[in-house]
Amino acid sequence: MVEVVGDAATVAVLALATMVPITLAALGEIVSEKAGIVNIGLEGIMLLAAWVAAASYLEAGVGYIGAYVLGAIVGLALGLIHGVLSVYLKGDQIVMGIGLNIFAVGATILGTYALWGVFSNSPSFDPMPGLIVVSGVKISPLVPATIALGIVLWAFLQKTVIGLRLRACGEDPRSAEAMGVNVLLYQVMAAGFSGLTAGLAGAYLSIDYQGVFAKNMTAGRGFIALANVAFSGWDPLLALLGGYLFGFFQALAISLNIALQEEALSSIINTIPYLATLAAVAVVARRRVRIPRWIGRPYIKE
Repeated sequence: MVEVVGDAATVAVLALATMVPITLAALGEIVSEKAGIVNIGLEGIMLLAAWVAAASYLEAGVGYIGAYVLGAIVGLALGLIHGVLSVYLKGDQIVMGIGLNIFAVGATILGTYALWGVFSNSPSFDPMPGLIVVSGVKISPLVPATIALGIVLWAFLQKTVIGLRLRACGEDPRSAEAMGVNVLLYQVMAAGFSGLTAGLAGAYLSIDYQGVFAKNMTAGRGFIALANVAFSGWDPLLALLGGYLFGFFQALAISLNIALQEEALSSIINTIPYLATLAAVAVVARRRVRIPRWIGRPYIKE
């Protein structure tokens, strides 16, 4: 992935690659939370999708596009399940997300052992080719696609009737229903979309970014994506900026590890992205960010 490491330009370009999974998952979660459904199981969805993408590429020969599609389908299915359980069965959205994260860790470890006889990782393979190489860093097609998605989602939420209805579901679902909006359907579809983007993010990690599936390879990116949602104030355009910022700190950690090659410092350097996340959360706590009023609360029709 990286041929030249050490200058600021390389880190800045590498941040474009590292921002993709964080930003994709955050953009989908913004849509879901705007509709009132929160899913803290993004980490688990990304991990399962990464495993499915790698397994299907290695064992079924579906190719890069096929692996992406299957990863997205897994994410969509898990998002819809979360939506149905949250909306129709009034399940606790936080508990279900935690359960999904725990399940994903165990399922992917067992799946890795079942297919390849080890608990740690799949066989490595050549990652998906990029569009171009800049400063030694491969630029994946998902980099411009992610940026375009953020712009489209901003326009969708702010400028379209459907986007307005979706936002109404997360602000005042009773008023939305009085206006003829099918609140429950909107919420389920929004949760499904969140799962879809998280699935794409997971597939990106295994078949595009790293060329391998490794145990717990998401490494907290799902939680960083949740932090990005709050950091952006539920604004897709600001989520692009936040995603790049978080991606920059990940790229910085990668570059420092390669440049210094000091195993003793590696653990300290690897904390940089997470310290940046804590700092971002602290900033959000001091800002007056407008949270969707109905977020995380089951809507019970009267």
